[in-house]
Amino acid sequence: MKLRGRGIAPGRTEGTALVIRVPFSFVGGADPATGAVLDAATGAANERLGGRIFAFPHGKGSTVGSYVIYGLAKRGVGPAGIVNSAAEGIVAVGAILAGIPMVDGIDVGGLENDDTVRIDGDRGTVELAGVRGRSVVSVVLRNRGRILLVRRSAAVGTFRGQWSAISGYMEGREDPKSRAIREVREETGLRGIRFRANAAPILARDGATMFVVHPLLFDAPSRRVRLDWENVEYRWIRPEEISRYETVPRLPEVVAAVLRKDRES
Repeated sequence: MKLRGRGIAPGRTEGTALVIRVPFSFVGGADPATGAVLDAATGAANERLGGRIFAFPHGKGSTVGSYVIYGLAKRGVGPAGIVNSAAEGIVAVGAILAGIPMVDGIDVGGLENDDTVRIDGDRGTVELAGVRGRSVVSVVLRNRGRILLVRRSAAVGTFRGQWSAISGYMEGREDPKSRAIREVREETGLRGIRFRANAAPILARDGATMFVVHPLLFDAPSRRVRLDWENVEYRWIRPEEISRYETVPRLPEVVAAVLRKDRES
């Protein structure tokens, strides 16, 4: 699967991924002599950066971090490549000084440790070997401040028994909004829903499958739901209650993204 982002530092490279889910500071976060991760909050303490594709949301901390990246590269213990969701100056300057290919604009939540990753910093692409993509819609239905969760049945192909928004596969270049309306009718029987917002795609993994999730928010005219075979239970919950449920991957981010877009509109 090839992901398109933005090239920050030129060059091409390949390696196995080291992925963290939190912002990272190279000052204090990595041992300048060995390239070992020091920050326990990353969940990757003692992992070595050397030769890895280091993926994290964005950098933080002192501008000295740029020189730490350069020093790691000169000692041969720095990452082979860097992937960010949103580059900031400290990491970008460090990668350019060190000659480390770097791409941003990639949702690193879809990458996993030990993925084989190819970076093209000239074209701004990141390729995941052995991973295939599937586009899906994830439809957050809202009624009087509550959102609908459905629990997936044993008959579906993925994430059985987990809680989800209304979802469905997209075909070809299908419009996400049109697919969303069809899925809501089929899975809930609800009609007359009103579109409110959509958000940028979010990447969610299930082994070798990468789901490219298109989040959408609709207001529902009622809470009277008629489930089909895909789901066995439903609940209307407050958005802040979602952490109490075992959900499909990244559903909390999907919900937060569309609610934020709705507030901004």
